[in-house]
Amino acid sequence: MQALWAAATNSYVTGFVSGKIYQGNLKALCVPGLNCYSCPGALGACPIGALQAVLGDRSFQFSCYVFGFLTVVGALGGRFICGWLCPFGLFQDLLHKVPFPRKISSFRGDRLLRYLKYVILLVLVILLPLLAVDIVGNGQPWFCKWLCPAGTLQGGIPLVLLQEPLRATIGWLYTWKLAILGLLTALSVMVYRPFCKYLCPLGAIYSLFNPVSLYRVKATSACAQCKMGCKPNDRECIRCAGGPRRK
Repeated sequence: MQALWAAATNSYVTGFVSGKIYQGNLKALCVPGLNCYSCPGALGACPIGALQAVLGDRSFQFSCYVFGFLTVVGALGGRFICGWLCPFGLFQDLLHKVPFPRKISSFRGDRLLRYLKYVILLVLVILLPLLAVDIVGNGQPWFCKWLCPAGTLQGGIPLVLLQEPLRATIGWLYTWKLAILGLLTALSVMVYRPFCKYLCPLGAIYSLFNPVSLYRVKATSACAQCKMGCKPNDRECIRCAGGPRRK
């Protein structure tokens, strides 16, 4: 299901051939998961990117559509989106299947580190786009620009490979983003979904709805060995149907 959803929402094949981003009417609509707007195949907009774009625009600074979209999706499924409809979640899932001598299920400070995603949501996604503005009053998409590994994987790397003029503009920021992606790639082999657990602001938003969302899971024996290290339906639960942790 994850693979089918990723393929369906990134099915603009022409973009992968031409290196140009789809800009049709569908791009005005958000998709539920973290799916980069700049991916050559993306048909929709990432809700985190859309949120920052509105908050950083001096003409708007609030979007009923984006906030309403996140509220409706969160109220219906909570972090079900993380488990089933996020392309970067699929990327981490596949990496974690790579054999490794010792998989890390938990460590000292794990629970505390999970609050970092709420700090990232508050600071990089909301406050900085609103408050750190340029001379004409526009903010920047701080999370997308400085941190988002999904944007690097889906947009940054393909566009640089497909557009020769972009290669001449590569600087230290691109290298920084590649380093973040590389680190998370390596960690995903050892730790199950490290980005989802510790850094994702979209997961932070959906987690707030987990206790009250309409879709919920029933506890199973497999849930006792949950790879996210949580109880069913708490804020960390991605509704993965109780996939057992590897021993």
